[in-house]
Amino acid sequence: MPVTEQNAMRGVAFMLAAMLVFAMQDGLSKALAANHSPIFITMWRYWAFGAVCLVLLWRNGFAEGMRSGQPRLQATRGVLLALEICVAVLAFHLIGLANTHAIFAFGPLLVVALSGPLLGERVGWRRWSAIGVGFLGMMLIIRPGSEPLSYGMGVAILGMAMFALYGIATRRVARTDGAMTSFYYTGLFGAAVMTLIGPWFWSAMTPVEIAMMATLSLTGMTGHYLLIKAFEAAEASSLQPFAYLQTVFSSLVGVAVFGEFLSPWTMLGAVIVIGAGLFAFWRERVRAKQAAEQKQQQEFGEAA
Repeated sequence: MPVTEQNAMRGVAFMLAAMLVFAMQDGLSKALAANHSPIFITMWRYWAFGAVCLVLLWRNGFAEGMRSGQPRLQATRGVLLALEICVAVLAFHLIGLANTHAIFAFGPLLVVALSGPLLGERVGWRRWSAIGVGFLGMMLIIRPGSEPLSYGMGVAILGMAMFALYGIATRRVARTDGAMTSFYYTGLFGAAVMTLIGPWFWSAMTPVEIAMMATLSLTGMTGHYLLIKAFEAAEASSLQPFAYLQTVFSSLVGVAVFGEFLSPWTMLGAVIVIGAGLFAFWRERVRAKQAAEQKQQQEFGEAA
């Protein structure tokens, strides 16, 4: 589908809807985590995700959809994301949605920092400056020295680091594979690993909790469908900044539904981290555009 202005706006609308649905999913996960293991909850989330992948592969062709230039890395990143979600749900339970997402907002900047040594990408001084500013914002959120680092904060930082490694792996596989191939591997291998370990953490649910788990599964399928529609309508690079809205939506759910409290330092730190992340993303787009223009000029010069 050609990316026209109308399609781009549709893509943004789908992306906004997906972020809102994922925020609802985070809220349901936090509520269920009061009585159930994060691994058990994540298993249900991935069963829904895997079901979406199987339906799409059945319609579009399994062999074609799973063809990858880096299948082992694809499988690894799928497993890594599933385990990261287990850690994130535990963090939701321990320190709340708002504080967890404030810490997770540093993840994209960590991806930029690691892309140099792990992917061989050049990171200029402007993006390193953004990483430094974002790190200062991160320090405002966790405020080391003001009080001992809590177990919950440590869990959230671990989850953020795991998600950053997932982001690095995603960049790597994007060199050879399309977005839908990565989508299929993420869903199927995540569902596979959760099916192996999840039943060991099975727990009985009340009728209300069964309804919540069913809703969680439904929101999972809906959210991933909306993401697919968003990426069909618009370029991924134009949609990425809107992913930060999940931080905003999830924080609102935490405050409005669960009565969470965000300190002024946490809010200031989160704003700084998100602002630095958006700046780093903008600089990355500028560099990519300059590189494309230089390549085009070289090809034109060779043809002449």
